[in-house]
Amino acid sequence: MRKGTKRKASHKEEGKSTEETSKEPSKSAEETDQEPSKSTEETQKESSKAATRAKRVKASKPKSEPEFFPEKRNLEDLWQQVFPVGTEWDQLDLVYQYKWNFSNLENAFEEGGELYAQKSYLFGCTEPQLVFFKGEGKVTCIPVVVAVVSPFPPSDKIGINSVQREAEEILPMKQMKMDWVPYIPLEDRDSQVERLKSQIFILSCTQRRAGLKHLKLEHVKKFEYCLPYFYQPLQEDELEQNTIVQIIFPAEPKPVFCEFDWDLDELEEFTDKLVEEEELSEDQKDAFKDFVQEKVREGKKANREAREARKKALEEMSEETKDAFQNMRFYKFYPVPTPDTPDVSNVKMLLSNLSGV
Repeated sequence: MRKGTKRKASHKEEGKSTEETSKEPSKSAEETDQEPSKSTEETQKESSKAATRAKRVKASKPKSEPEFFPEKRNLEDLWQQVFPVGTEWDQLDLVYQYKWNFSNLENAFEEGGELYAQKSYLFGCTEPQLVFFKGEGKVTCIPVVVAVVSPFPPSDKIGINSVQREAEEILPMKQMKMDWVPYIPLEDRDSQVERLKSQIFILSCTQRRAGLKHLKLEHVKKFEYCLPYFYQPLQEDELEQNTIVQIIFPAEPKPVFCEFDWDLDELEEFTDKLVEEEELSEDQKDAFKDFVQEKVREGKKANREAREARKKALEEMSEETKDAFQNMRFYKFYPVPTPDTPDVSNVKMLLSNLSGV
């Protein structure tokens, strides 16, 4: 009985395994039938995506219109190349905050202009003025260009003057790292400078702001109070005619600052008035008068030496040089009004602020 049972059981298992084996191929066949259909759908989707991508790539943007930039004028940057002498270093960037237009300066070099076919020496300066722009009043550093018509450099010296100084200090330009250099117009900048016969020379300064920290404060301040010094040997200058001396008397408790004119002021009366106004104490009167008399002697000596130097220069001067000094001309240019810059036509100043002129 047990043996027969085993045989039946084994027979059933064999039959069962045979059925399962026969079912598996049919199942794999079904899966095989389903997989191709699935991959076909995916293929169709991918092909449609690729077609969409292809369409996107083919779609071109509308062509933008070409931009046209105005051609630069030949002397457009002339005013920017000229060093603004006497301008405080921390104010230099403010000078260029506007796109100033100096087309009047450029036109002066065209035929019929004041500087046409003339050898000219240009330097810049600035004039802080209250001007209105777009309805707002603001103190603005207005750039100014001065042109000197001369066959030779009109000066090789710098005059340094300020209210804090007793007298104007005259220094060689090169001591302040300044010199006249040729200006190259835009259309000639690809040419060799040596071959160009420049008619325009500009005052240039090689001192860099980064190097100021290595200089003494007193020397840095000199840049802020300087202007080209123009010596006119054919005329008596202010130094020869000047009868005023600056007085800085070291009194206690505070120094006495005043001007004394040896032609118009009487020393005794002048001193008594200072005592009366309590600018000077009674016990310092004599010391003050001695101090003033010494300054007067120095002033008269300087005038005498200036006259002698001018006389000697005239004796040694050629007629050609004399003619050049007689025909030397100064022209001052302000920026012209534009919609993008303040109008400075109401704040123009005369040339009287130039050193030595």
